[in-house]
Amino acid sequence: MTEVTGGIEMEEDTSGKIKKFLYINRKAPYGTIYALESLEVVLIAAAFDQDVSLAFLDDGVYEIIKGQQTRTIDVKNFSPTYRALEGYDIEKLYVEKESMEARGLKEEDFIVPVKVINAKEMADLMQSQDVVLSF
Repeated sequence: MTEVTGGIEMEEDTSGKIKKFLYINRKAPYGTIYALESLEVVLIAAAFDQDVSLAFLDDGVYEIIKGQQTRTIDVKNFSPTYRALEGYDIEKLYVEKESMEARGLKEEDFIVPVKVINAKEMADLMQSQDVVLSF
């Protein structure tokens, strides 16, 4: 059975099969709602027992850096929420090496443990997923 939702054709899956979801975060953590909305969607998907992975590319790598100071821009620092991902069994966190290096960051700069992979490996990861959503 096929259902049309928001202009996207989707097949209804009633088998209860676990799907592999990859959420790609590409935006800086503040100034738009993308980063916070992505985090909320990721937590919802995990609550439904799906296989959830999270990747950080481009300015999205800034979402998980340690020591974010948001007081001067008058917004809540939500980066500590990423530490809660493990409690939702979300342990597959990836950072694109080229994005990290272009911004002068190192793996130890991140608030959560990540696997650093190159652009080719990231493309392979995306290809292996059932669903890929980019924020």
